[in-house]
Amino acid sequence: MKAGIAGNGRRPLRFLVAGAANTGFGLGIYPLLLWSFAALQHHYMLALAIAQAVSLCFAFATYKLGVFRTRGNLAREFGAFSSFYLFNYAANWAALPLLVEVAGLPPILAQLGFTAILIVGSYFWHSHVTFRPAGKET
Repeated sequence: MKAGIAGNGRRPLRFLVAGAANTGFGLGIYPLLLWSFAALQHHYMLALAIAQAVSLCFAFATYKLGVFRTRGNLAREFGAFSSFYLFNYAANWAALPLLVEVAGLPPILAQLGFTAILIVGSYFWHSHVTFRPAGKET
């Protein structure tokens, strides 16, 4: 019992470490795609879709295994986890063209700013919705 309590006490720290890894991965994969494939420089939204799909799977694995350490419930947890990010991705898909085409920001800078906004609500969502203890309703 004590090990479980101590493990949960470290959860915010694990969340910050996983969040830093996920943010670094997510911020890195988008420019990497743009710089690695010339066609994606003109099709930055396709690069965004690829980066988001890969980042979603990477983030789910780090939060499930490294932060919340839940067992089972894979389909429910992935659905809840994905719903948070799908909402944010939809907002990103609306914001990025506005920031690039209308505001004139470079795609990488625009994406960096949007990502900073995304970080704000994720701990609450994941701790109370995605990886909530079994049988506990939100």
